[in-house]
Amino acid sequence: MSALPRYVAVPKNLLLKALMQESTKLKQFEHAIEHFMFASRWLLVPFYIGLIAGIGLLLVKFGKAFFALLPVAFWGDSSAALLGILTLVDITLVANLLLIIIFAGYENFVSKIDTGDNEDRPDWMGHVSFADLKLKLIGSIVAISGIELLKYFINVKEVLASENGNYQLAWLVGIHLTLVFSGVMFAVMDRIAGGNHASKVK
Repeated sequence: MSALPRYVAVPKNLLLKALMQESTKLKQFEHAIEHFMFASRWLLVPFYIGLIAGIGLLLVKFGKAFFALLPVAFWGDSSAALLGILTLVDITLVANLLLIIIFAGYENFVSKIDTGDNEDRPDWMGHVSFADLKLKLIGSIVAISGIELLKYFINVKEVLASENGNYQLAWLVGIHLTLVFSGVMFAVMDRIAGGNHASKVK
């Protein structure tokens, strides 16, 4: 008859010490992963630098449009001058949109921008949440769409006289209304979400 295996009694303090060491190793591993994930936010910085370069390209485009507008403003007709001015407004709105995305996106997802006591710091910096950023984004897109639509309405006779002009104008109006509806829905959803959060806090 084979002998029964003997179990060695492990002291309780050694068992607790081994469990604590294992728990410490797991915590260190977890902390390393979390630190790596948190540091990965800096991968967004090249994207924002690229957007800054995009603003520089828009500046070049703005300069070309401005100098092309000068002879039209002095010797051209009013419709062409208005179209040129609306083009400048359009480029400016896109540049403003990029600037909002850069500042708000960097502060929301990467790090706070330390400007010290600079009096030129915009009031909205540091106060634009992700929800506010979405609303500002859709608002800017609607404004840009409105400018593009206004360009067509200035020369509406030429547009309607052209081939498929009615369809072009109908598509532009439809896209603009879709963007407006999307903006309203964004605002309504954020308001509902904010109301639910406030009720939970109470």
